[in-house]
Amino acid sequence: MSIFGWKVAVLYVLLGLVIAVLGGTMLDKMHLEDQVEEYVRHGQNFDLPQEQLRPSDRMRFAWQQVVSTVKKVTSYVLIGVGIGAIIHNWIPEEFIVRILGNDNPFGVILATLAGIPMYADIFGTIPIAQALLSKGALLGVVLSFMMAVTTLSLPSLIMLAKAVKPKLLTLFVVICTAGIILVGYFFNAIQPLIV
Repeated sequence: MSIFGWKVAVLYVLLGLVIAVLGGTMLDKMHLEDQVEEYVRHGQNFDLPQEQLRPSDRMRFAWQQVVSTVKKVTSYVLIGVGIGAIIHNWIPEEFIVRILGNDNPFGVILATLAGIPMYADIFGTIPIAQALLSKGALLGVVLSFMMAVTTLSLPSLIMLAKAVKPKLLTLFVVICTAGIILVGYFFNAIQPLIV
């Protein structure tokens, strides 16, 4: 919300959920249970007894979680800030506008594909998104890039490939890519109305 405003943020979350629910429903209707690796399908659940925690134990646990999260996120944020700084300071605005602006009908597709080899969480993509927007990239292009980085990153797909077979992984990628591209073009179309 701090960069795009509340309307864009709410729509971004809602459309992400729509992609997830529709994509999951489509995959469910295809009955691809056999495309999940055996060790995942036949894994066991363990019900472990919960110990009683005092408030001080809960605070200590919460603090450990905060420290762990900050450690995990910090490197991605710094990388995102670095890439954003490079875009902002060294890539000419005309280049960004030509590749990711109004004149290129394939900007959303290019941004989606550009996000795949990257690996970051949403916090790491925000500085990049801010730099792209300030240089004249369209909103839908920027949001497609952010969605691709967080959904279709190559390292995430490599990890997912250990749990699902190639057919299911391919369908996942196709459904997510199509959804991200549609969301990007949707935001490009409504950008004058919401920004």
